[in-house]
Amino acid sequence: MTRSLFIAPQWIGDAVMTEPLLRQLHARGERITVAALPWVAPVYQHMPSVENVVELPFKHGSLQWGERKALARQWRGQFERAYVGPNSLKSALIPWLAHIPERIGYHGESRYVLLTQRLSNPPRGERPPMVNFYLALSGPLPDKRHSMQPVLQRPTDSVRQTLQAYGLQAGAYTVIAPGAEYGPAKMWPAQHVAALCGNLPGRVVLLASAKEADLCQSICGLADSPHVLNLAGQTSLSQAFDVISAARDVVSNDSGLMHVAAALGVPQVALFGSSSPRHTPPLSDKAQVIWLADDPQYSPPLDCAPCFARTCQFGHTRCLNDIRPERVAQLLQSM
Repeated sequence: MTRSLFIAPQWIGDAVMTEPLLRQLHARGERITVAALPWVAPVYQHMPSVENVVELPFKHGSLQWGERKALARQWRGQFERAYVGPNSLKSALIPWLAHIPERIGYHGESRYVLLTQRLSNPPRGERPPMVNFYLALSGPLPDKRHSMQPVLQRPTDSVRQTLQAYGLQAGAYTVIAPGAEYGPAKMWPAQHVAALCGNLPGRVVLLASAKEADLCQSICGLADSPHVLNLAGQTSLSQAFDVISAARDVVSNDSGLMHVAAALGVPQVALFGSSSPRHTPPLSDKAQVIWLADDPQYSPPLDCAPCFARTCQFGHTRCLNDIRPERVAQLLQSM
């Protein structure tokens, strides 16, 4: 049985989208250890195909050469194969320093020597679905029936404890994830989120990171409703998974929590602005997407989308401002 190391991407959404790859590797007999940054590691703890998860002691954007060399020395002789998810130079250093015989990844940042098998990156301007991008690291799929839908599992006891801690009842609330780590060009306006809160039955739970606490506080102020529970920065990532898994439905931007909801099989409405659902869709039969760039009834057409920008280059952010709260509420009701 091949012992394999997987170097994980640094975004939560990307981590979720690597699950079909890891499931495929596990199905063909590979024992998988995932090396991930601390804020991403919990994602892999809910993938049955992963045998071990190691938190990397690195800071975001830092090389930390000494720490990488020390960790590589510990891993020498432990793995026969390594898969490198990110395209950066530093992400490929540990497998190389650890002398892992097979090192597989995409071309990127002068990694010619660091990798033994290099996949060509998609042509500039062509962005395939990210699940396919990661799954290609496993080589040709022997079984065409292999599911492309990421799957996460939540322990029942963990969910029960989290709901009890926050006074929530399974299936009796809507989760709204109003943030997006990438930037404001992916975020539905706060006033629209607040208006939606007033149009939904039962409780509404706001889930976000501590960085987005002010955003969620402003939404609460605009909504002015006792039924809105603000959990921004109050939960661990695993607790956020618990809250999402037991929700009636979820509304989110194109974000990591959108992919979490899809992988947990929760009914959801996903709102896309500067990014594209052709590239990072919520892969779930229970997901509905609103993207005005793909709406034949929307006029004038959004010729600027998808721009993949962090902030709107034209200052109007029509792609998100023109998604009306009433439309989202009606779609949730129809689901």
